Amino acid sequence: MSKLCRIFPAVVVMWSVVHTLVAGQSVSRPPGSVYEGRAFDFYEVRKNIYHAVGTGKLAVGSNASIVINSEDVLVVDSHLSPAAALALTEELSEITPKPIRYVINTHFHFDHAHGNQLFSSDVEIIGHEFTYSMLADGNSKRGRAYETFIGSLPSVIDNLKERIASTNDAGELVSLKTDLMVQENYKKATDAVIPTPPTITLSERLTLHRGGREIQLLFLGRGHTGGDVVVYLPDERIVITGDLLTDGIAYLGDSHPLEWVETLDRLKKLDFDLVLPGHGMAFEDKKKIRHFQAYLKDFWIKVQASHSAGTSAADASMQIDMRNHAEHYPGIQNPGVALDAVLRAYDLLGS
Repeated sequence: MSKLCRIFPAVVVMWSVVHTLVAGQSVSRPPGSVYEGRAFDFYEVRKNIYHAVGTGKLAVGSNASIVINSEDVLVVDSHLSPAAALALTEELSEITPKPIRYVINTHFHFDHAHGNQLFSSDVEIIGHEFTYSMLADGNSKRGRAYETFIGSLPSVIDNLKERIASTNDAGELVSLKTDLMVQENYKKATDAVIPTPPTITLSERLTLHRGGREIQLLFLGRGHTGGDVVVYLPDERIVITGDLLTDGIAYLGDSHPLEWVETLDRLKKLDFDLVLPGHGMAFEDKKKIRHFQAYLKDFWIKVQASHSAGTSAADASMQIDMRNHAEHYPGIQNPGVALDAVLRAYDLLGS
């Protein structure tokens, strides 16, 4: 197992200044960008390559991967809001003074691409043509994924307020108030988003050469969405996968399950020994690919059976039993799968 070095910048502060610098330009702080402590832990997985994982102090949505080149920086995924993207740039500046010149969107989902608007015109944002279309027409701020995770925020906030009003436990009160602050910031930050599409697109592949480092952007086929891009660093034997491959079961609400299996077969053919996923910690275990392929195939068989039997999507989501995969996904403890996954499958099956 390669050694992952956790980087703790020396200064821990509350970000509350009025202006900051992004790509050399002074910009006003976006809504929802005040938080205490650190928004990210930075893990150095190879020399000058980092995996940035949220701490929970600020809602950021996804991980980011950082590639520090000889003269500039490439960031993979811009998080769920300008506030989250700004937190990344500020905290990253404590590791390197080099400017961010490239931002890669692995796919269009809000938690990976809604920080795009923060970056100035001298930063190139790169994504698949499908990602461009979904961001350019605002679809990333509509649809199942957005409604499931962002549409529920008002009720989450109301629930926290009710729990704060009813608790008599001092420790729980502190925890609930912290959670409320994070969720209210989350809503402010996402309300401020103007979906911003890539400035450069690819259909199958694009290669960057930065100071002798080769950076391949590859579309291996549809899977998590219609335009998943992986970032492959052949010399470092690293693949940055977004949500095409995560440490657990990825969201299926916009997926192409059977094509996803085939796309993962193509991923296997790359020569890598470290995966930086869009969610969860970095890992080396390639067997995770096979485990997820088995899950996708089994899910499709079971959802097809429910569809053929005329079972409603809501009932199927409660009845489909995936506990035979619990060895590899310990979170599966009872029958049931996400309703969004079933609704997507029923769409593909012609419901």
